[in-house]
Amino acid sequence: MSTSTTASVSTHILDTSIGRPAVGVGVQLSARSGRDADWQALGGSATDADGRCKDLPALPEGTAHVRLDFAVEPYFEKKQADAQQDAPANRDSGAAGAFFPEVAITFAVVPGEHYHVPLLLNPFGYSVYRGS
Repeated sequence: MSTSTTASVSTHILDTSIGRPAVGVGVQLSARSGRDADWQALGGSATDADGRCKDLPALPEGTAHVRLDFAVEPYFEKKQADAQQDAPANRDSGAAGAFFPEVAITFAVVPGEHYHVPLLLNPFGYSVYRGS
């Protein structure tokens, strides 16, 4: 929850290759007070059945930049293993995991604002935007 002196962040992930939420993706939240400041790891969570992280840590006062680190490779490895179990002749590229094993999104924030940052994900690309 944002206050007049802090911002707040939420996210969710949609796997666009299947049109469903991406479940169980690890998300780490970091913050810094400005461009030249060091990143402070604040903690993390994993996406739920709706692809949402509802329990990300609060941002400290003075936060100017936020980074969300999404660990997508384990998600795609599990998805690929499940698909091979269902259909051993899977015709994917044969590469294990994902082309992008991690997705790091950095954005600027201002106190008092809420930032919802959805990630649209597939094995070979992603898109991100400021949601509402």
